[in-house]
Amino acid sequence: MHLVCETAKLEDYLLELNEVNFSNPMIKSKVDELFNPSQSEIEKAKVAYEFVRDEIYHSWDIQGKRVTCKASDVLVYQEGICYAKSNLLASLLRSQGIPTGFCYQRLMLFDTPEKGYCIHALNAIFLKTLNKWIRLDARGNKAGIDAQFSIDKEKLAFTTQEKFDEKDYPVIYVKPHPKTISVLVEQTDALEMYIKNLPEYL
Repeated sequence: MHLVCETAKLEDYLLELNEVNFSNPMIKSKVDELFNPSQSEIEKAKVAYEFVRDEIYHSWDIQGKRVTCKASDVLVYQEGICYAKSNLLASLLRSQGIPTGFCYQRLMLFDTPEKGYCIHALNAIFLKTLNKWIRLDARGNKAGIDAQFSIDKEKLAFTTQEKFDEKDYPVIYVKPHPKTISVLVEQTDALEMYIKNLPEYL
């Protein structure tokens, strides 16, 4: 799909935010562990992506009740829903000077429209060596989900089904969408939040 940047300034996609707090000592420690000067931009992006995808658990998959939001908290507790995991991936990549934004999909929450819909978060990153944006979904793989790092054809966790009123939002946002952050801030039980309180539209 054709992605649309919220701003033409790439440097805006490198900003530190409350939720993307890469100056936090815990984030810095992980950055030192994951990255080294010999890695290329693409190698760094792949390492960060696979770390968040594979080593940070999706709350629903592990039936964890803890709600995380800030990148540092996601890292410390090693769990979060897609909104939280996208904050951590953005934090790691922005720390390395790789422009990273936030993208969204509207998806069925489970397997039928009757069970409701939710907004799903993923990231878009700008690779300067390729002069293009690519989308990455660090939600976490499981049976039926096989998202991969790919600089050619997208290999996301979910393919939207327009016949079921699912959709891809084309905008690459500089900041996490306020609706996604507010639900993380307001809710205290991740499982209840997941079933009942995720936004259905941006």
